[in-house]
Amino acid sequence: MNFIWYILIGIVSGAVAGKLMRGGGFGWIVNLVVGIIGGVLGGWIFGILGIHTSSIIGSLITSVVGAIFLLWIVGWLGKTSR
Repeated sequence: MNFIWYILIGIVSGAVAGKLMRGGGFGWIVNLVVGIIGGVLGGWIFGILGIHTSSIIGSLITSVVGAIFLLWIVGWLGKTSR
């Protein structure tokens, strides 16, 4: 059951991050991947800062922050490679 929650939170956080960073996202599959990787990245960043969440809303916020950070890094690397 936890795996399903990770996927749902990943979809939502990827979609939110896509809307905030790019204005439209990249589609459901890429939003899912960005959201899941963002969740891991956000959990790592929040762990370094000493912030721990235990609710679904906290997990969603962590995933969105991580996904936004991931999209920012990808956008920054895309600009430097041109």
